[in-house]
Amino acid sequence: MDLSRVLAGPWSTQILADLGATVIKVEHPQGGDDTRGFGPPFLEMADGDDHLSAYYISANRGKHSVCIDISQPKGVELVTNLARKADIFVENFKFGDLTKKGLGYEKLAEINPALIYCSITGFGQTGPYRERPGHDMVAQGMAGLMSITGEPDSAGGQPQKVGVAVADVMTGLYSTIAILAALRERDVSGKGQHIDMALLDVVTAALANQASNYLVSGDVPGRLGNEHPNIVPYQVFEAADGHMIVAVANDGQFKKFASGINAPELALDPRYKTNADRVHNRDTLVPTLSLIMQGRTLDDWLDTFDGSGVPVSPINTIDRVFDDPQIQSREVRQEADGVPMVANPIRFSRSPMADVMRPPMLGEHDDRLIDLLGLTSDELNELRQQNIIGKRK
Repeated sequence: MDLSRVLAGPWSTQILADLGATVIKVEHPQGGDDTRGFGPPFLEMADGDDHLSAYYISANRGKHSVCIDISQPKGVELVTNLARKADIFVENFKFGDLTKKGLGYEKLAEINPALIYCSITGFGQTGPYRERPGHDMVAQGMAGLMSITGEPDSAGGQPQKVGVAVADVMTGLYSTIAILAALRERDVSGKGQHIDMALLDVVTAALANQASNYLVSGDVPGRLGNEHPNIVPYQVFEAADGHMIVAVANDGQFKKFASGINAPELALDPRYKTNADRVHNRDTLVPTLSLIMQGRTLDDWLDTFDGSGVPVSPINTIDRVFDDPQIQSREVRQEADGVPMVANPIRFSRSPMADVMRPPMLGEHDDRLIDLLGLTSDELNELRQQNIIGKRK
């Protein structure tokens, strides 16, 4: 059961759908998931009666949409009865909201002790901030990610958010990991449990080496633009006709890189022999490399390092990403019923992903409540007439 909206929760439940779960997306009858209105762009459907926003498409493939008004007691009863049969319940309401409605973990665990209930919020179920609203950009800012993203002050920069809602996406990924682990644990214990996911926790955890740099040294990391705090050269360079990435990750690669740019002496220079040396002396090395890289075209450099073992790449615009032969060979773009989507990147050797199903229209699968809850057609129609289920204009 998916009672989540926008991105973090839907991202998690979309992955579960890709892996074969039957995901029932419970939406409010008045407009449904907020992202249905996040646009343009919108994709007009073939029947011409409705459309899907590109944002909604990105996180909702493979699901079944039912409209239930949980502000009404009968709607709460329907969701409760669905939860009796569910393995997983994912929600991202504000702290305490579903508990007040009678749909909190403790209540549902009484009727389904095996239920795995995942709550996703900005700040978690505990702590002084738990009742605050939380969004992706708030998490990026409060967790320090924006303080290390962007050009430095000396270059006129300011803190920047990442170009994709990474707090939401990473929280969706961590939530999926937690849910799958809880399912495996349930195989042993026979019991479900409550999973408490917070965007702020996730982004802080994802600071990775930057958090460790601070914890080990006490030095507060700052913004370095496209440079790396621990590896040099690992950044963007300007060629004669564009920009490219050079990602030299070890001393052997630096020797090959220095040879490729016809400056093998740099790899022998005691200032640059090891990565630690290069990090300490980036202020002299990077300007030298920048001057050399500007002397040839992007294609020249890419051809030079092709097959060399030195990681270099262009910086593609998104249209070029989907034109790339590697992306095409991996079938990263997929389509279902005329809806273009990005495929799940997991590749199994033996058990393929579930067949792709386009994201649902609002309330498209309300009739499934007949099978899911054992309702009759008359009972379903009566619920529609009472505005408890069904899409509303």
